[in-house]
Amino acid sequence: MEAFSEVLEIFLSLDNFVAIAVGVLVGVVIGAIPGLTATMAVALALPFTFSMEPITAILLLVGIYKGGMYGGSITAILIRTPGSPASACTLLDGYPLAQQGHAKKALKMALYASVIADFISNLALIFFAGYLAKIALNFGPPEFFWLICFSLTIIISVSGESVIKGLIAACLGIIVSTIGLDMVYGTQRLTFDNYNLMDSISFVPLLIGLFAIPEVIEFYVKKVVPHIKSKAEGAGLSLAEFKRSFGSIVRGSLFGVVIGAVPGTGATAAAFISYSDAKRRSPNKENFGKGEIEGVAASEAGNNGVAGATLIPLLSLGIPGDVITAIILGAFMIHGLTPGPLLFQENLPLIYALFIGIMLSSIVLFVVGNVAIKYFSMIADIPKSILLPIVLMFCVYGAYAVNNSTFDIGLMLVFGVMGFIFNRIGLPSAPFLIGFILGPMFEDNLRRSLLIGANELSIFVRGPITWFFIALTLASLLFAMRRYLITRKENNAST
Repeated sequence: MEAFSEVLEIFLSLDNFVAIAVGVLVGVVIGAIPGLTATMAVALALPFTFSMEPITAILLLVGIYKGGMYGGSITAILIRTPGSPASACTLLDGYPLAQQGHAKKALKMALYASVIADFISNLALIFFAGYLAKIALNFGPPEFFWLICFSLTIIISVSGESVIKGLIAACLGIIVSTIGLDMVYGTQRLTFDNYNLMDSISFVPLLIGLFAIPEVIEFYVKKVVPHIKSKAEGAGLSLAEFKRSFGSIVRGSLFGVVIGAVPGTGATAAAFISYSDAKRRSPNKENFGKGEIEGVAASEAGNNGVAGATLIPLLSLGIPGDVITAIILGAFMIHGLTPGPLLFQENLPLIYALFIGIMLSSIVLFVVGNVAIKYFSMIADIPKSILLPIVLMFCVYGAYAVNNSTFDIGLMLVFGVMGFIFNRIGLPSAPFLIGFILGPMFEDNLRRSLLIGANELSIFVRGPITWFFIALTLASLLFAMRRYLITRKENNAST
């Protein structure tokens, strides 16, 4: 009871409640602006925390993190412009739903899936931090290699009607990901002696160009004024739709927890893995990519399931799970705290107070998210003749803001034209994005494994974790091949 009263004494402060509310609100707003990511928001907020109490500072940063993870889905659904990299998966079904007049439904499902996933992730942080952190420590390059192999099988699931076109797009994405310096030897690859390309292709300009710019080009090429139905015209989320998607939300949350607990994997991979799993299991798998509400649920669950889990290796081992938790680690250090086992021994009341604040952030996210839907969904009422020039302005600003480089604006336009060509010839953009994201991770862990194992292939089957992911990869490929053959047979029978 003495320890509990000390925890309450630390947490029950108006500053802490304000920090959580402001953090989530700022995160949602920043996350919804294309090009301005949660990572940028947390980094910008860090200097403002120097004079705060440690618990207040950390809760502010965590609030921004959690708000930003959800905020990216808003513009992904409404204007096909992902506010964050992980939201690129959400637009696959969210934007078609908005085009069909169901923007409100998609936004509601994104919010509910985000809040539930965030809550499950927080519970995992509180109850399984030590256990999951021990599992994460057992991941070396061979284990990561097979995890990436399993993740690459997602390409088949998001390839649309043509698997061949999906594989072509994925290969193009992998080729583009090799631009820059070789990760092992430091030699230049495909840079054409342009120093701007030596640090590889910036992700945000590519993301904005691939998904947002084609909409602008398409509008001016067609010279028509398509108009998304107003939020008032679209029906909200029904209880039946929520129940149907609940299983995918829970499974996606668990995917996010496991992937988030492994340092370096990230929310984008979790979102696509969750989406692929939901598509495999769903009786409506043919509707995925065309406006399936379950696809929105699965993507957002995987995305937000990572948020709490990335704090597991940070608090338990002092190892940041991603870039944002690395910034939060800096906040701990600034306030004289060193995350790891000693933190639980020396500052246990502070840890429990932090856990209470993190749980409260899920409730705040629900409230702020509902308010955000009410006002942000008005974007859907703006005619595209007015909206798209504004979107283009944000795209240019977002591409420039990453590195303060006009070269990135040019990159955005190049990938915008590429995305437009993809749309015209039927090449799906999602496999290209997956190839670009996972390509460097695949190559890096493959080469590191071979270096560790002195070029012996036995390194790739060195333990139960590798065998587990080998089995998952093979099962995923067999399932995808079986589905492809069945679909082909049905198409031949119908013709």
